[in-house]
Amino acid sequence: MGTLIRRTTISSGGHLRRTNETMRLTITTFVGIVFGFFLGVSFPTLSLTKVNLSSNIFPSVDLTYIEDKYSGLSTQALLNVWSALKGRRVISRTYNNTKIWVPTNPRGAERLPPGILVADSDLYTRRLWGVPGEDLIVKPRYLVTFTVGYDQKDNIDAAVKKLTENFQVLLFHYDGRTSEWDEFEWSKRAIHVSARKQTKWWYAKRFLHPDIVAPYDYIFIWDEDLGVQNFNPEEYIKLVRKHGLDISQPGLSPDSGMTWEMTRMRDDTEVHKDTEERPGWCTDPHLPPCAAFVEIMAPVFSRDAWRCVWHMIQNDLVHGWGLDFALRKCVEPAHEKIGVVDAQWIVHQTVPSLGNQGQADQGKAPWEGVRERCRNEWTMFQDRLTAAEKAYFQAMGIDPPNSTARR
Repeated sequence: MGTLIRRTTISSGGHLRRTNETMRLTITTFVGIVFGFFLGVSFPTLSLTKVNLSSNIFPSVDLTYIEDKYSGLSTQALLNVWSALKGRRVISRTYNNTKIWVPTNPRGAERLPPGILVADSDLYTRRLWGVPGEDLIVKPRYLVTFTVGYDQKDNIDAAVKKLTENFQVLLFHYDGRTSEWDEFEWSKRAIHVSARKQTKWWYAKRFLHPDIVAPYDYIFIWDEDLGVQNFNPEEYIKLVRKHGLDISQPGLSPDSGMTWEMTRMRDDTEVHKDTEERPGWCTDPHLPPCAAFVEIMAPVFSRDAWRCVWHMIQNDLVHGWGLDFALRKCVEPAHEKIGVVDAQWIVHQTVPSLGNQGQADQGKAPWEGVRERCRNEWTMFQDRLTAAEKAYFQAMGIDPPNSTARR
């Protein structure tokens, strides 16, 4: 009997201990689950020494690696970095399923938020140090480009020395010689673009996109063989504004090489907008070459006019012949907004520099091949413009008027 009682006591005590241990295990497991849940909510990406960020911007960041690589940083600094990244992940998780699509954005930028877009640019040079907002002491308002060879350096030097700080200078080098220009102090502040044996209209089409030159009120696209002894650029701009000219050029001195009477300077006026040409040359007094006309040697464009002209320049027609007859398409009324500034005049020296950049072929001198292409391009441009106008009017259901592209 005693033995039985002892066994019962021992059995009951063992059962009680096992029950208590089971309860403790259950409670511990429950507390662990709860603790783990709250830990997961509070620190969703923390796993001992590693932080994983499932973000489109940041992959994973191993704090152990960071500590080893940047041992000089304090623990607090590392925690600050981790907190910032953690915050970015929360934002990423929140907006991960939201896609940006703004059809009114420029083509190709529809996936960007409008607030980050910078739709245009400039040719302002920038420092490599300091605060961006303090880079420019003066923002030039006018852009002057010359297409140059080194042989005409004295001409260009004289022209640039006439310019004030309001003018940004851009040189297009057709002979590949750029470093030699460093003999001029101003050249170190100018922008230089070099491509061998190219014309100014080739350069203009590729480097003077309207969105690039948008900050400039006026764009000068000039040849290299222009004498400027009697030219003041600031006074020229004043007269252009006064007379409302969107497309203009300085008058040419009587001893200049010239083709059209329209470009000859007059002594009795500040600006002229029309002229009398040889009999039969002008079918309409408001049309080129008697009005709405300047030549392509020294044109000056307002920002708005250039935006139109740039789109009219053809990629493969590089000499620009015929373009001067079509400039009127870009302003209205053209016979009022295109003119020649007589009070500020230049000398066209007629240096055949581009002709010398040609290539002899089938017994023809280099300049002969260049001149032949100039004439051919004029015809090609006229044909394209005529065909484009005709196609437009037909698409609109309108009988095409007589084309004026050749006038």
